[in-house]
Amino acid sequence: MSEKYSNFMTLDYFFNPKTVAIIGASHNPGKIGYAVLENFVKGGYQGKIFPINPDNTPIFDLPVYKSLREAPAKIELAVIAVPAKFVPKVLKECVEENVKAVIIISAGFSEIGEEGKKLEDQLRKIISKKNIRVLGPNVVGVYDSSSKLDTLFLSQERLQRPKEGNISFITQSGAVGSTVIDWLADEGVGISKFISYGNALDVNETDLLEYLSQDEKTKVIIAYIEGIRAQGKKFLETMKKIAHKKPIVVLKAGKTERGTKAVASHTGSLAGSAKIYSAVFKQAGIIEAMSWEELFDYSKALSMQPLPLGDNLLIITNGGGFGVLATDEAERLNLELKELSTKLKTDLGKVLPNYVSLANPMDLVGDSTSDRYRIAIEHAVKEFDGLVVITLFQVPTLEENIVDVVIDAKKYGKPILCCATGGKFTQRLSERLELSGVPVYPTPERAVKAFAAISKYSKIQNFKKA
Repeated sequence: MSEKYSNFMTLDYFFNPKTVAIIGASHNPGKIGYAVLENFVKGGYQGKIFPINPDNTPIFDLPVYKSLREAPAKIELAVIAVPAKFVPKVLKECVEENVKAVIIISAGFSEIGEEGKKLEDQLRKIISKKNIRVLGPNVVGVYDSSSKLDTLFLSQERLQRPKEGNISFITQSGAVGSTVIDWLADEGVGISKFISYGNALDVNETDLLEYLSQDEKTKVIIAYIEGIRAQGKKFLETMKKIAHKKPIVVLKAGKTERGTKAVASHTGSLAGSAKIYSAVFKQAGIIEAMSWEELFDYSKALSMQPLPLGDNLLIITNGGGFGVLATDEAERLNLELKELSTKLKTDLGKVLPNYVSLANPMDLVGDSTSDRYRIAIEHAVKEFDGLVVITLFQVPTLEENIVDVVIDAKKYGKPILCCATGGKFTQRLSERLELSGVPVYPTPERAVKAFAAISKYSKIQNFKKA
């Protein structure tokens, strides 16, 4: 077995184990160990679950075992949810019982200072040269939408789980990450895997990137990073290697002096210079998001749309002001806004009202219909690399089948990103678009920036192939 394949298989126990032990499973609904077990039971996980607690009273009608040794099956994944001072003893038992992978949810290690660092060093010694992989400590853990493995200690009532999709998300911060997946779920955007890796005692961002690069269910990798735990050179080489196969979008936190100090107190890692990180990301072919809103927007476009062949963008709108805002953003991002060819203007002039603006942006004006959009798209799409289609659904002349017109335009193989702003009616039509693989943004600026991101990645991929 090759080392590359072996590493993939070893990390796969975090996502597809047949047996899981919850060490610290609790009878008390207010405890983390209760929430973790509840999510396994109610979330649809199909493997075998073994709660571990000195009090062997059943929980959720499952038999409870006093120790890992008493579990009647070989454990592939152990989830540790006990106070930090007990973790070394529990981890030793995991090693002795040949557990393949361990997720340490418990906090109270290097992120709290010197005493916590000493405790974390104990854990490192326990697993040194042993055939076991550890995620954490100080994590919310893993959610896999396919296997339904769910170690998040946040209830499904308070934090939604996204549907199955092709975006995988690694995050150093469990709080930031869990908020993002709640947002993704609310927006109807699917994910493949969510991984909170916290203090990265063993498994780090480089390991996870290598795993996801080989994961067939992952098309786009997004990451929230505060400081790099892995060796910087290896991290850079790994990103370079992956970027030509799959897009990686990174949000780097801790860019200011105070932000850097906050990172040290959060995960115990060094944040480093923002300029250095940005330069590294650019060199490696990584798309850097400057806010978590951009992280969300870019990943949605990359997961749903084909890559453009260039950055020649056509903006189509039925609201002139929104077209202007989109144009301003395109200019700021140095996108190309070519004018329509003379032939195209002539052809469109024969079938559209004479008061329609046949420029770029193309303004179909306030009495636009879905048929007007259809004509504009099917005539113009051949001359441009991609379209931002702004649809003010509130316009009374615009029929609901505008949604079908935009979805049908996917047949041209060009990226189409929509902008729609409004209340419940707009949200309902936007949801239909996104369920059909057309990303929708609430502002023209965000739609244009998302197009710029996929255009940038297209250039990165083409450069790598050259």
